[in-house]
Amino acid sequence: MAVVLSVAILSHAVSTAAKKTPPSHPIDLNTATVKQLEQLPGVGPTTAKAIVEFRTKTGRFQRVTDLLVIRGISETKLKKMRPYITIGPPAKKPAPPSTHPPASPAPPQAH
Repeated sequence: MAVVLSVAILSHAVSTAAKKTPPSHPIDLNTATVKQLEQLPGVGPTTAKAIVEFRTKTGRFQRVTDLLVIRGISETKLKKMRPYITIGPPAKKPAPPSTHPPASPAPPQAH
């Protein structure tokens, strides 16, 4: 009985994973949340958390292949994920405040 129950649970888990709908538009690896990353083929909660933790510790991803350093992401898995991921441009930093006082208007010229 326990074997039948285990098989039923396992087959449900496999069919649920197979039914995962990939994202409708590419996900930016540098801004995606764990939930967004879980939409990617082959990425579950553990791998999604690992991606976010890696990004937090090491900084922005420079290229998609940087994912290969994350445990659980192989070349094969990356190939399945690749159509659904992107690397967006870095966020623009606000301009530093100017240390120079504003220029005073030019004095009127005599005619």
